[in-house]
Amino acid sequence: MPSFPDLPKCEFAFPGPLRDQLVAAVLSGEKISTTGLLQDYERDGEALPVVGDRSVVVDSADRPVAVIEVTEVRLVRLGDVDLDHARDEGEGYDSVAAWRAGHESYWHGPDYLGWLGDPGFRVDDDTVAVVERFRVVGGD
Repeated sequence: MPSFPDLPKCEFAFPGPLRDQLVAAVLSGEKISTTGLLQDYERDGEALPVVGDRSVVVDSADRPVAVIEVTEVRLVRLGDVDLDHARDEGEGYDSVAAWRAGHESYWHGPDYLGWLGDPGFRVDDDTVAVVERFRVVGGD
């Protein structure tokens, strides 16, 4: 795949098995939504995504594998995430409870807490999430 220096990088999770699983789901078309925490954008001084934004999905080796385009962005409480969003994350979730447990495991795990620098951080129903839908518009 050619490089796209003018497009920002899209990194799903941290490099490793989870990223590889998520990238494969994007490439297969199973993953068409994703969730981040609003606080992460604020911490990094990063603008929220907007419909039409494009980015380059990279794998664990930081190689570009696809270009995606944002088709929807919503700010929602974690307690209000719906089943359609959970299913569309392409990780096999069949309930919002399973989605929540999987994401809490990530947000409460050592990689995220180490990156955040707050080992006591915990999400709850009122934690604001940035939920996005996207489509693949280019790739290998």
